[in-house]
Amino acid sequence: METYGWEELGRQVKIQCFLNDPSVASSLKFLRKTPWAREKVESYYLWHLREQKRTRRAEDPE
Repeated sequence: METYGWEELGRQVKIQCFLNDPSVASSLKFLRKTPWAREKVESYYLWHLREQKRTRRAEDPE
């Protein structure tokens, strides 16, 4: 959570549990019960990891 923050998650993954009075407990509860929302968050996370890897590769040409 600290890496992304509620505001960034709300911008990137338009889900109310991140936009409207977010908390870890309420978000986890919602994501556990809602497969489509969990897929969105997982997809964003994997995209973000790929972007970080690309950025590191571009900054460190061997």
